Amino acid sequence: MSILLGYIHFTPQSRDVLMIFMFLFAILSQIILLEFIMLLPRFIILLFLLIPATFLSAMPVQNYLPKQATFNDKIPLPSDSLGFEIGQRHVRHDQLKQYFSQLSDSSTRLKMTAIGKTAQLRDQFLITISSPENIENLDTILASKRSEKANTKTTDEPLVVWLGYSVHGDEISGANAAMVVAYYLAASEEQYISTMLANTIIVLEPSVNPDGMDRFVNWVSTYRGSASNSDAEHIEHHQGWVSGRTNHFWFDLNRDWLLLTQQESRHRLKYFHQYQPHVLGDYHEMGANSSYFFQPGIISRTHPLTPKQNVSLTQALAKFHASALDKAQRLYYSQESFDDFYYGKGSTYPDINASVGILFEQASSRGMQQDTINGLLTFEFGIQNHVLTSLSTIEGAWQNRQALQKYQQSFYQQAIKQAKKEKFKGYLISETKDSYRLNTLLEKLTQHQIQVYPLSRDFSHQGKSYNAQTSYYIPLAQKQYRLVQALFNQQTDFPDNTFYDVSGWTMPLAMNIEFHQLDSTWGLEIAKTPWSTKEINHVSKLSVKNSDYAYAFEWHHALAPKLLNQLLAKKINAKVATSSFTSEVNGKKRSFASGTIIIPAGVQTAENWRVNTAQLAHQVNIELVTINSGLTRQGIDFGSNSFRLLKQPKVLLLGGKGISQYEAGEIRYYLDETLHIPVSVVEHSRLSSIDLSNYSHLILVDGNYQGLSAKNTSAVKAWLKQGGIVFAQKRGAKWLAKQDILAANFASKKEINLLFDTDKLSYGDKEKLSARKRIAGAIFETKLDTSHPLAFGYTQENLPIFRNSTLIMDAGQQPFITVAKYHEDPLLSGYTDSNLVRRLAHNAAIVAHNYGKGRVIATADVLAFRGYWLGSAKLLANSLFFAKAFNAQSKR
Repeated sequence: MSILLGYIHFTPQSRDVLMIFMFLFAILSQIILLEFIMLLPRFIILLFLLIPATFLSAMPVQNYLPKQATFNDKIPLPSDSLGFEIGQRHVRHDQLKQYFSQLSDSSTRLKMTAIGKTAQLRDQFLITISSPENIENLDTILASKRSEKANTKTTDEPLVVWLGYSVHGDEISGANAAMVVAYYLAASEEQYISTMLANTIIVLEPSVNPDGMDRFVNWVSTYRGSASNSDAEHIEHHQGWVSGRTNHFWFDLNRDWLLLTQQESRHRLKYFHQYQPHVLGDYHEMGANSSYFFQPGIISRTHPLTPKQNVSLTQALAKFHASALDKAQRLYYSQESFDDFYYGKGSTYPDINASVGILFEQASSRGMQQDTINGLLTFEFGIQNHVLTSLSTIEGAWQNRQALQKYQQSFYQQAIKQAKKEKFKGYLISETKDSYRLNTLLEKLTQHQIQVYPLSRDFSHQGKSYNAQTSYYIPLAQKQYRLVQALFNQQTDFPDNTFYDVSGWTMPLAMNIEFHQLDSTWGLEIAKTPWSTKEINHVSKLSVKNSDYAYAFEWHHALAPKLLNQLLAKKINAKVATSSFTSEVNGKKRSFASGTIIIPAGVQTAENWRVNTAQLAHQVNIELVTINSGLTRQGIDFGSNSFRLLKQPKVLLLGGKGISQYEAGEIRYYLDETLHIPVSVVEHSRLSSIDLSNYSHLILVDGNYQGLSAKNTSAVKAWLKQGGIVFAQKRGAKWLAKQDILAANFASKKEINLLFDTDKLSYGDKEKLSARKRIAGAIFETKLDTSHPLAFGYTQENLPIFRNSTLIMDAGQQPFITVAKYHEDPLLSGYTDSNLVRRLAHNAAIVAHNYGKGRVIATADVLAFRGYWLGSAKLLANSLFFAKAFNAQSKR
């Protein structure tokens, strides 16, 4: 009995199993030894029939794999490294890495490549699997794929299949499946595998989001009990705020392939373009009451830049997934729910890069096991399904390898031909004031393998001259023609108006970079080689003297708030000019716009402040100038009260359950990571215990604030009246309005519904109507009041802003409180129903006014959306430093 009990202990036990075992053992103990021996085979069969599926969750790795397979016993099993079987526990990232390291050391079919580190210093790595010969010559093979002869490639090149797992860290069945897949490909002795690997390169990214993965594993491991518990309400299945879905900065990495704000994405993209996969599998999880999904999704919601053959190939591969799941008698579906439109996802970015991206979604146990409408769902079950479709992806790609290889070759050849058919030649981009935003855009384009050329001489277009030092040309006629169009396109009309994600993401609009289509390149002279990061100019460090009267830097630079905060942190006093002025710099007159920061010698007490000021400006790459007189040539003098002394902000961001972790993460990333301004995050449940007087600013992002008590509201109002500053967006702003703190009203749901005529609609039109009432994510043009202190640093009144909700803010006829309002025809990019566009026209986009001695600043838009909206994010920084520079009373 001890042997059998030992065997049971080797796998997760349940009370029911133990009772069954003890009952059967009690009966058998009464039988004589001979009868026991005769009945033993039946006993074992009976025992395994009675054991629930959860008891088998610790099955050996071979049980996940084809029955006919034989394995090299010199290749380590996952359990040899982990100390437990796949599916028995949730694997941490260090354990995942440890097994792959051992596997790579033991097999000549594998190569482990470190590609970077996460924000929390976890290693990102890829596993390349192929024949020993291909692994040995991998660098040569990849170099050949990247060569100039790429447009004339033949089908002799290896097939490349890339499988990425668990980009959402709490969708962890993928990372566990990766170990099974890798073991199979490394250890299998099947001739089919050897033949396939001789002509195929398989790339695994076992954990796309290591930081989120470990956040989730720590959660479920903390709350997992010793006894099996499938109760869906158990805390194991309900993560805290923030969830493991996001990375360190609370960003969804599955939206960042195109935007590249996160280091994990930038590290990966370099290798994606090196390998140029023909197929990419993207493995996810979804709600527990679902089954299994694989693409194609809803075909009518495929981006028009994606070739139709891409959908055909996806459908061809889908037959292999269906066959694998049919044999295992699994439930699944396809061509529903998910689309292929936004190119920033792991399953769609490949579609615009000559590959076939495929999304896989497994119903999630979000822990070890969970009761669902389809019965008991176990962690092991999800792993097994992802193993099945990982292998079916490889099999399907192998069987369709010639079609996939021809498709990739044709993709780029057709791109050049299509580009030549366009009515314009390319895009001209220019930004004269802010090198940071311009260089950020150039870097992103270059990382996407888009060729951008500096102008070699000034160029005139539509009566305007463009400086060669700050202007660049992006020709359409290049391999990445489709991707250029995807990033610059401003489409607003679509055959299918339902979107799973955003419908507009035009990158130069997000960066607030001027761009134009060039119908003709006559007179345009460009450099012979594309731009590279080596060409980024760096300002010279200012040489300071004790006799210098003051220093100044202009506010139009994106990192000016970073420099200002660093100066204030070092107790170096600074002032902001609330009006323009002209001073003498190096013997010449120079005009400075309102928002310019001055550091006068007469108000300094810190040691070495001159040297530190020059050093900090040099590090941030912002020009610092010396001004040797407080008497200006024109405008306000340095002793005027029109120069306002600035204070370092201390920011409190309200978070917690019900608050958008994405919007909180975006603001935290912009302030903390980009500008190095500390942000204190406090859960709203703790607000009553917080002394608000310790903070200068309170930030409320989108979320449910109904749980805030009357005491909380009174405390916020009292703090504001004493001089506090609150910035709020979306439902955070709506809550302020409901508490009579914000002097604005919000359109009700009933009012939104009345915009749409439903008299002639049938039941079948229900989904279409719902899509029309939704703004999934689009870009709108606003008119900015550039005279307002919150608009310091902006030189143009037209400012693109992103919105992803139908929250409409109406400030009424109140003078001086509207910082920005929508244009009369505001839609710039993406889909929004014409009824909603008209309702938004002329409405307030950003409102700011006094509240006692304090200030209230609010918007229904998202100023720092997904970390790449550097154009409007500056308004958030201005709210931190210049809120007390304006004075506008509301009628309330």
